[in-house]
Amino acid sequence: MARPMTRGDLLLSLSGLAGFFVLWQVLAASGLFPPRYLPSPAAVLRTMVELTHDPYSGATLWGHLSASLGRFGTGFLLAAAIGIPLGLLMGWYRWLDDVVSPFFEALRFVAPIAWVPFAGLWFGTGIGGPTLVIFSGAFPPCLINAYRGAKYVDRRLVEAARTLGASGPRIVGEVLLPASLPSIVAGLRVSAGIGWQSLIGAELIVVGSGVGYMMVQGQLNVLTPVVMAGMVAIGLVGVAIDLALGLAERRIQAGWGR
Repeated sequence: MARPMTRGDLLLSLSGLAGFFVLWQVLAASGLFPPRYLPSPAAVLRTMVELTHDPYSGATLWGHLSASLGRFGTGFLLAAAIGIPLGLLMGWYRWLDDVVSPFFEALRFVAPIAWVPFAGLWFGTGIGGPTLVIFSGAFPPCLINAYRGAKYVDRRLVEAARTLGASGPRIVGEVLLPASLPSIVAGLRVSAGIGWQSLIGAELIVVGSGVGYMMVQGQLNVLTPVVMAGMVAIGLVGVAIDLALGLAERRIQAGWGR
């Protein structure tokens, strides 16, 4: 488990963040780059505020974020709903591991962005295409961590369950799942990060809404502040998702005595 952040750690982190914004402001004010292509931090912040109440490309920033979060939630939950049970079952049933592993190992190295053309051909511009792209990024960590958690469960727990007459499915549900929970939650944290990063690729095949769509429209109209405002919004939401899952991970690990 990661050590708690101290006041010194926090000051260093804030110093690094402040240094980044100072460098950004200096470059923007230096005249080396046209303001149209490198707006100042204040200009991007002003654009973000404007986008929260003035629609751009059909919706405000809140509307685009809501649409993106809906697609992300669908793909992420689907990945967890399939990946976690499958990983646990593969960790228990050797024959299932042998059947699924070759196919999974081949597919998990295909980058989520590579699924965009396929998803567009199969699902068009509906919800299915973005869901598939996000799912392709979020699914592997869910399965891998559930599988590893099941594989490294204390064998004494399994033997005790067998002694009490538990069958395979009951062992998976009542022994492997609870014992693998810290590993599963760690996998969900990684999965959420990759799934959220896949959002822009997913929204390249969406017509009408989403932060990725808003950024593409800003790029087409050479509105760099809009593009950068979308990037900042995606980063902030991603940090919030990671912090929430990180808190859940620390609490579960503390409960397991790690």
